[in-house]
Amino acid sequence: MTGAAQKAAKALKRDFGEIEQLQVSQKGPSDYVSAADLRAEKTIRAELFKARPRFGFLLEEAGEVKGEDGHHRWIIDPIDGTTNFLHGIPHFAISIALEMDGEIIAGLVYSPIVDEMYYAEKGKGAFLNDKRLRVSSRSRMTDCLIATGIPFHGRPGHKPFLKQLERVMGEVAGTRRFGAASLDLAYVAAGRVDGFWEMGLQPWDVAAGLLLVREAGGYITEPNGGKNVVFTGNVVAANPKLHKQLLDLIDAGPAPATPAK
Repeated sequence: MTGAAQKAAKALKRDFGEIEQLQVSQKGPSDYVSAADLRAEKTIRAELFKARPRFGFLLEEAGEVKGEDGHHRWIIDPIDGTTNFLHGIPHFAISIALEMDGEIIAGLVYSPIVDEMYYAEKGKGAFLNDKRLRVSSRSRMTDCLIATGIPFHGRPGHKPFLKQLERVMGEVAGTRRFGAASLDLAYVAAGRVDGFWEMGLQPWDVAAGLLLVREAGGYITEPNGGKNVVFTGNVVAANPKLHKQLLDLIDAGPAPATPAK
């Protein structure tokens, strides 16, 4: 997984370096970024296929590819934070998870510009490069920094989100919207932020980060406390002392419609 991410990252860093030039072109950088996304996904898929040729895939761009194995599936987002990438903001990541019989057993989130590799295996802990990760130990919401994702054009849930944000803002030291859910979850695992919530995510946004949070000692559930986070896409993550407090602020009404599998 790390080898596949690093190989794809080499081309992504080169592509990212071209974005500033493309911003001033008449055509704009959107098509270029789409091509970069596809190239990265192709690279990751090829490397993982070489290692485990019988495993299936769930890919952001190519969709689901059944594997002969029938039990294992890679879940891949080649560029999480595409809008940041598009605008020349160096906050995006490659996300790769391994699912076995519906359970995430390994996950990796790689931020290529800053060369930060977050990874976890079930029961073996979470790490940033070679450093063991633990969620933060803060217990008072007034001391906490909470990350979130904001619905954008074409996405439902704007009004419910604003109500959630209003409740959270009144209780915490600060809120942040970074624009890459996999890194938000990695930051929870690393204790950089104390919690994170977002609705309507896709499996490839969540799968790797979910395991990072759990293996770092954090809690991650749906707003109603449900555990099917990967396939509902509605996520509340925090350290154990804060999770219930954040849930109470978020789950004050029905969640927005969940994405299709």
